[in-house]
Amino acid sequence: MTETATHPALVSGDERGLQRRGRDLLFSVSGALRALQLYPLENQTVVNALAELHAITQDLLAAEEQLTVRFVGDFFFINDLRLRIDLQSYATYGAVGRALSRHGIGELEVFRGVDVPEWTALLALVNTEPVAADPFGGFLERLGRTAVLHLAVGPDRESEPDLRDNEARRVAKRAYAQTVAVAREVMTGLRMGKGVSLRPVKRAVQSIVDQVLSNEASIVGLTNLRDYDEYTFTHSVNVCIFSVALGKKLGLNKHQLYELGLGALLHDVGKVRMPVDLINKPGALTEAEFAILKEHPAEGLLQLFDMRGLAELPLRAMLMAYEHHMKLDQTGYPISVRPRQPTLFSRIVAIADGFDAATSKRSYQSQPWPADKVLREMRDNPGRGFDPLLVKAFISMTGIYPVGSVVILDSFELAVVTARNPRAESVHQPIVQVIYDALGIRLEPPRTLDLAETDPSTGRPLRSIIKTTDPERYGLHVGDYFV
Repeated sequence: MTETATHPALVSGDERGLQRRGRDLLFSVSGALRALQLYPLENQTVVNALAELHAITQDLLAAEEQLTVRFVGDFFFINDLRLRIDLQSYATYGAVGRALSRHGIGELEVFRGVDVPEWTALLALVNTEPVAADPFGGFLERLGRTAVLHLAVGPDRESEPDLRDNEARRVAKRAYAQTVAVAREVMTGLRMGKGVSLRPVKRAVQSIVDQVLSNEASIVGLTNLRDYDEYTFTHSVNVCIFSVALGKKLGLNKHQLYELGLGALLHDVGKVRMPVDLINKPGALTEAEFAILKEHPAEGLLQLFDMRGLAELPLRAMLMAYEHHMKLDQTGYPISVRPRQPTLFSRIVAIADGFDAATSKRSYQSQPWPADKVLREMRDNPGRGFDPLLVKAFISMTGIYPVGSVVILDSFELAVVTARNPRAESVHQPIVQVIYDALGIRLEPPRTLDLAETDPSTGRPLRSIIKTTDPERYGLHVGDYFV
């Protein structure tokens, strides 16, 4: 990267202006880090330092929705421009670089909407001691516990996280938690009539797509972290994950997966225009109430037209919000004046939406269906209106016993399905963790088994699934086995 590279949209061709602003940004970051080390949050020095950092950030973001700060070797880059180093800046740049490098951070992204509390949380974490075994992974895990939505960090080249085993689950969990937080912010903001930027939404969807492409088992497993109190938000994220995973199974490219994920995450946005007491009503809806609820796809289409950043919102996302309750035989809703077929993406989202809704505990569904029974119903009952070829692909993706199913084996052991068997011929023989042995004694830690494993002397499986069962009957929280 050359020192004379410019970013026209950010500085309107004025490289010197960006050099000055970038220098001011790093000096203010350094000052805020130092103030947070020396004084409590309420101290005026800290307040002034964070206010200055916020003002400089807003000035930089005034001409650009996104700001990327990279630290490579001894140099800092602001977007595509390398900042010059002089005697005054050398020590400051070095101090900021060392503070980030301790945690394996090589990149910081700043998005419009960032506020002082988010800067406070991020910089306070930078000041903490790094996790010795995995500095960047530890930092990500800590950051995931905060409410930071408009700041994101990336690894330096020497500390790219190892996406295996526990680390893979940590990275997936962070992507999941951030996307739930974004869904909560968007839905709550829209319900309150606030302007909502699409930038954090797009970044969250991109992270889900990346996880599905590189770490599918971990991110799909997290769809079992269903929270009754946050159903609206976790449901949207789960539908996004299932849709992208099915799209991957169908061979969609990365850009198509992104468009699919964006529409899937926003598919229920029309519910923000529905009465809250109707959405949260326990028990069955009356005919009149259901008639009101059936308006949410059309309301979702209108809501997406009103969202800021419309020019960058794919038309497909709007169609997914509008069409995800239409059926192939046109008996769904909203009713179309002219004969039409829902788009491929809408049919994918319909399956993901139906599966997650049926397997979740909701205000009017205290007892969710077992996943294998839901799949059977979707496959065998044409009245549900799902595309049969897509349902077949979905079952091939999830397996007959989807991740999170609690099963009883013919050995009388109780197990949780933790992964689909990668061999196509073993779709009915998933990877499981045995939780209780045949005598009902809890195993600590659980024992992992591949149900496709056979007895060498007979060639028959060592264990088989007899049936699925309700985890609450055994006091199990399935999500515990995916975190």
